[in-house]
Amino acid sequence: MHQAERTTCVIAGGGPAGVMLGLLLARAGVEVTVLEKHADFLRDFRGDTVHPSTIRLLDELGLGAGFRALPQSRLGNFRLPTPDGDITLAAFDQLKPPYNYVAMVPQWELLNFLVDAARDEPRFTLRMNTEVTGLLYDGGKVAGVAYRTRDAQSAAGELRAELTVACDGRGSVLRREAGLLPREFPVPFDTWWFRLSRNKDEQGQIASLTPRFAGNEVLLALTRKDYYQIAYIAEKGADARLRAEGVERFRERIARLRPDLADRVGEIGSMDDLHMLDVKLNRISRWHKPGLLLIGDAAHAMSPAGGVGINLAIQDAVAAAARLAGPLLRGRLTERDLAAVQKRRWLPTVVVQNVQRLLHKVIFGPAVTVGLAGPPGPVVFAARKLPWLRKLPSLMIGFGPRPEHAPGFARRRPAAVVGPSAEAAPPAVPGTAPGPEQPGDDHG
Repeated sequence: MHQAERTTCVIAGGGPAGVMLGLLLARAGVEVTVLEKHADFLRDFRGDTVHPSTIRLLDELGLGAGFRALPQSRLGNFRLPTPDGDITLAAFDQLKPPYNYVAMVPQWELLNFLVDAARDEPRFTLRMNTEVTGLLYDGGKVAGVAYRTRDAQSAAGELRAELTVACDGRGSVLRREAGLLPREFPVPFDTWWFRLSRNKDEQGQIASLTPRFAGNEVLLALTRKDYYQIAYIAEKGADARLRAEGVERFRERIARLRPDLADRVGEIGSMDDLHMLDVKLNRISRWHKPGLLLIGDAAHAMSPAGGVGINLAIQDAVAAAARLAGPLLRGRLTERDLAAVQKRRWLPTVVVQNVQRLLHKVIFGPAVTVGLAGPPGPVVFAARKLPWLRKLPSLMIGFGPRPEHAPGFARRRPAAVVGPSAEAAPPAVPGTAPGPEQPGDDHG
């Protein structure tokens, strides 16, 4: 028999939402335990885009200088090809500095960085190799989780908590255990990720993000520090056919879409080098039950269009911490408090998903089903004749319809960074010093 374990808040999943929520609650003085099923964060082709809203949040938390010292590159403006030349649809360089770019940071670097900051808080605990397997109930209220360690001992256990938060992704175990079914929206494509090297004369450039269309295929190359992260986009359900055709045929496809990369397609050694993403777009109508809250992909899986999933998840975490820290510290958490988190984040979720559905319908769907490439005529006209409109997509992608600010209890003065930095730290963000307000008072 194992001894019963207790904490105030248990978070299932050590992704960006889970670790950020753990950091914020711990800064408020809430005892929090994050359970992560893997032994480390070293997995490729996860969400690596860090948008201006998240960079600003890190500045407010006093972590901006440290973040800028992480290995990273910048995405250029988003452009689309037309018969008369490329047009700019989203001009990030029109946003106000220092939040006028999207950073590409390996997710394991970001997570390790946030965990290091969270471990400075005495009430934060991270347990790796610990997989959540089910929910515990006390009457009709969720009272914690059952788990199993994934190390050599493979021990089972239970961790009871006042609040359980599901941050375990779009295949959420806790969502299934709670009987919460998402509403699925049709998605016309899947994505296959891989990488190709960048030549020395290509490094250091901030390249525009421009998809290439050919037949029923799309290729998008994200510029990383010393390689390209490539997204090959084709009709949903094509994975078995592509793998049956073999790697030589796939290399030919890439060379046709990007002739300038034909000299290095041999770096795709086999079809095993491709990471296939079964693209989903969904959301649950109710993010909570007594004692349980779902945020991030567990509540709303996002399409890769715009690369906004990681940042929406982090915004969820900020809204949750601002509304739940106070009730947790007072021992008076109610389902009304959990509902307040969903109420705050529902509109941004629906707006962004509707924009993604529109992109699927007018750009990606026609491209992968009937080979119709490029944006509709009215979009081309507006981009060419009304260049000031380019800032609107940049704001939508970079900040979203309701960006969150760090609650006062979590703000810190910027910490000094020793060693080389990716760039100079920005000016101090107003209000980053710890304020007098109590957890739960600053809802933004």
